[in-house]
Amino acid sequence: MNRTIVITGASSGIGAAAARQLHRDGHHVVIVGRSAPKTAAVARKIGADHFLVDFTRMEDVRKLAAELDAAYPRIDVLANNAGGDFSDNVKTADGFDKSFQVNHLSPFLLTTLLMDKLIASRATLIQTSSVGARMRGRVDLDDLNQERDFDPIRAYGTAKLENILFTRELHRRYHDQGINAVAFHPGNVATNFGSTSASRMMRFIATNPIIRTVMLTSPEKGADQLVWFAESRPGIDWQPGEYYEKRRVAKTSPQAGDPALARGLWERSEQFLA
Repeated sequence: MNRTIVITGASSGIGAAAARQLHRDGHHVVIVGRSAPKTAAVARKIGADHFLVDFTRMEDVRKLAAELDAAYPRIDVLANNAGGDFSDNVKTADGFDKSFQVNHLSPFLLTTLLMDKLIASRATLIQTSSVGARMRGRVDLDDLNQERDFDPIRAYGTAKLENILFTRELHRRYHDQGINAVAFHPGNVATNFGSTSASRMMRFIATNPIIRTVMLTSPEKGADQLVWFAESRPGIDWQPGEYYEKRRVAKTSPQAGDPALARGLWERSEQFLA
């Protein structure tokens, strides 16, 4: 079945790789990215529509949601793939921690603004998370904006844990209305993702060509699960509301299984955006 598939963070890396594969498989792929030349180049190569957005600006996210809603009668898959690992403790123009906004709050806003269309389309919602959720993530509902004892590596891990909690709460709230949500870790992929990380090790791995070849997988392999979720059958091939690694349900932070925390994160996110 030909599907309309929107992928954020699709100007490079696993987003671009997934877009290319899904286009080859005959789907109507929509490319969303921050860099105008990179986004346009990926879209041009596969003949896809494209839109620009800067997730550090909520105004941009609202504009994107309105454009997508107007452009497409249905959206079968929304892949919230955009994200970042940031080394600095800098607030966005909206006043939020950059990692919190780019990795969680902006995707949350985009998804909720499109929710009526996604429900009508019985859509699959895919969140690109990370094993960082298990390794360093810790959600404090009273400090979602990372005001106390800021640590950039912990901020990133926490944001990736928030992606999983968002998935759990999406499932609880909307699965009965046809929404199928899932989160996944794509593996250690050879992209530019870690080049601005606060971790010296991550920056070294991301920028050293020899280490990248030995230790990291290709964007095409990293995109495998995203493509699989987009094309396969929820409830049959994979279980909605879960977190996956290597196409299998995986263990992650104990906090990810706390339904009260997932509800609290959703409610606090709504308050931030009100």
